[in-house]
Amino acid sequence: MSNDPFARLPEAASFTVTSTSITDGAPLPPEQLSGKDISPQLSWSGAPEGTRSYAVTVYDPDAPTGSGFWHWAVADIPATCTELPEGASGSGLPEGAIQLPNDARLAQFVGAAPPAGHGEHRYFVVVHALGVESIGVPADGTPALLGFLMSAHVLGRAVLVATAETPV
Repeated sequence: MSNDPFARLPEAASFTVTSTSITDGAPLPPEQLSGKDISPQLSWSGAPEGTRSYAVTVYDPDAPTGSGFWHWAVADIPATCTELPEGASGSGLPEGAIQLPNDARLAQFVGAAPPAGHGEHRYFVVVHALGVESIGVPADGTPALLGFLMSAHVLGRAVLVATAETPV
């Protein structure tokens, strides 16, 4: 397995993200697996001064694609928002937030589904604190484009890492 996929990005302050749905370092519950596809509850605090918006991403660097797999990407979350309820991907996003198509080309959260026997996969659930109100990503943009556009505006990152494995 590769190391932290965010380690090669410019340094950013850390802040806190918690979840009633997932536990850092623990396996994902059934709700966050493929078939249920319920986005996790997230709460965050301690974002750096100057934060003007947030983005949330869920990324599996261990997917056998050569480029990982983006499960969820949301941009332009207002700075006044510090929580997303479980299932926000359906209709619980704050006004102005943009949900981008994931690597399945669906503008929603898609749950974990590592290939059977491929081993344990890590799911990086990241809240990015940004110094701009809007990152300027088009609604049909990719999570990779979001990452590129965010790179010059990230003030901080809050990270949870959960796991999933499908036995043979």
